Amino acid sequence: MSVELNYQDTGGEGPPLIVVHGLLGSADNWRSHVKQWQARRRVVAVDLRNHGRSPHAEGMSYREMAGDLLALMDRLQITRAHLLGHSMGGKIVITLARLAPERVVSLIVADIAPQAYGHGHDAIFAGLRHLQRGKPTNRREADALLSEHVEERGVRLFLATNLERGDNGALRLRIGLDQIEAGYRDIMQAPAGEGAFEGPTLVLRGGKSHYVPDSALPNLREVLPNARLVTLEEAGHWLHAEQPEAFQSAVEEFLDSLAA
Repeated sequence: MSVELNYQDTGGEGPPLIVVHGLLGSADNWRSHVKQWQARRRVVAVDLRNHGRSPHAEGMSYREMAGDLLALMDRLQITRAHLLGHSMGGKIVITLARLAPERVVSLIVADIAPQAYGHGHDAIFAGLRHLQRGKPTNRREADALLSEHVEERGVRLFLATNLERGDNGALRLRIGLDQIEAGYRDIMQAPAGEGAFEGPTLVLRGGKSHYVPDSALPNLREVLPNARLVTLEEAGHWLHAEQPEAFQSAVEEFLDSLAA
């Protein structure tokens, strides 16, 4: 059963660009990019299930999350769209493109390959659980709690975007952490669906990221045979935040090339 996703819609004409965040992200993380892109096209940024302001629900498989996205497209009467997904969001848009290619004008996949990955979020989950138990009253306290498990300040700042003020005045996590942890094995799997998506595709990867190494490219080409690969050499996994102008330019150039 699909979840009715929260979304932000700039409005406008033509097939929209639908932006899908990664694990523990939200549509809010993409505000500056949406502001730039909306000058030229309609942009819809979504909160996935158990993320942002969307409902919490059991199940984090790619087939389920792609189903949520298709249901949103139907609700907004979007026949076809350009789909942009970062990390986990990239696997979701690949799944949707495999299951319903007629709904996809193009794909933009940011720093993820269509394959399974090893578990690597234990410290992050431990930090978030520690934060929950600590019931911080301000962001300084929240950061101190997270820092006992998560060393990288940039990662802690990213995780802190999931905090909101509760009725009792304490900060709380708005994500469905129980559901995300229960579905973590599915999140680490390859995208769902079979075969290749033959449509136009842009794959952006960070030169300092380990998520899309050269060894992953043969499999990537099998699933996305028409992919154009662009490497942002100075960026890591959060390439859209680390090199925002280069990221925006690459997306615009790709979309403009389709209209030419």
